[in-house]
Amino acid sequence: MNDAVNDAMNDAMNDAMNDTMNDAMNDTMNDAMNDGPLVEQIAERVAVVRQRIAAAGGASAVQILGVTKTQPIEVVRAAVAAGVASVGESYVQEMTAKFAGGPVPGMDLHVIGHLQSNKVRQLLPFVAVVSSVDRMGLVRELAARRPGQRVLVQVNTTGEASKSGCEPGETEAMVDAAAAAGLRVEGLMTIGPTAGAVPATRAAFAALRRMVDALGLTVCSMGMTDDFEIAVGEGSTQVRLGTALFGVRPRKPPVG
Repeated sequence: MNDAVNDAMNDAMNDAMNDTMNDAMNDTMNDAMNDGPLVEQIAERVAVVRQRIAAAGGASAVQILGVTKTQPIEVVRAAVAAGVASVGESYVQEMTAKFAGGPVPGMDLHVIGHLQSNKVRQLLPFVAVVSSVDRMGLVRELAARRPGQRVLVQVNTTGEASKSGCEPGETEAMVDAAAAAGLRVEGLMTIGPTAGAVPATRAAFAALRRMVDALGLTVCSMGMTDDFEIAVGEGSTQVRLGTALFGVRPRKPPVG
């Protein structure tokens, strides 16, 4: 009788495990099939961007970071499948909801927006790189919660009060302090001027490139959909693109 009970229990457990595995496999296959046209569309846009980068004098090594903030998880999956493994998000509340089921396999998630120190704990399970380090309070919080965290220091090279980032004259001290605190400082990041005039944009990007070289860093993250070709011409190694890859963004969710 005990043998019969054990056999029945084992059969039930095996059936349940098989059902779970089959469901997971079916979900993965269905996602791939449903995302297929979107993957192709993004891949075509990536190819166009690559051509524009090359025409601007950039090497094939220039990294394309897909800005997926306000985009649904399906777009993130499609971006990764199309070869855009590095994606950028800005809003902590959106990130925690979007990736509540776990990160997309193969995804390298970058935080590219202003980050409040009290939100660090919530996003670290998802994040590979914090690209917007701009003050000592954030350095201390990141170092305390994840020593060795990969970061970029954000620099305000335009002088606009509306933009985040440390002042150019403070950049070396910020980089040194972050490294001393145990963070892995890979480079610098900036955002071009809001007005978008070519001379001012070129000057802002050239300034960041000089700082990256002077500090012996690797990553020079600058250039978005409207100005990435100027950035590439000034030596960008990473461009952050949303509209150029995914079209017009959906409306922004509540900021978190």
